[in-house]
Amino acid sequence: MIRSLGTARVEHLIAAEGELASLRTFCRQPAQQNRSRPQQLRRFMGTRSGRKLHYARVLASSLEELRVPRPLDRVLAHV
Repeated sequence: MIRSLGTARVEHLIAAEGELASLRTFCRQPAQQNRSRPQQLRRFMGTRSGRKLHYARVLASSLEELRVPRPLDRVLAHV
């Protein structure tokens, strides 16, 4: 979903959830310096209990119908 939405949009959604300062602090950590922005965003979402589930909902609700990633579209077609 990060790839589908783009990093700028995901960061905007994180800011809207009030966690932009936490994301910036996380990205400044030495262990995150050599990771790409999508990798940092993925890792950030897994750093706190419940955050993955929360952002799964946030990101999914912000996807435009035409931009649904193909794997997700295939799963939804079978449900």
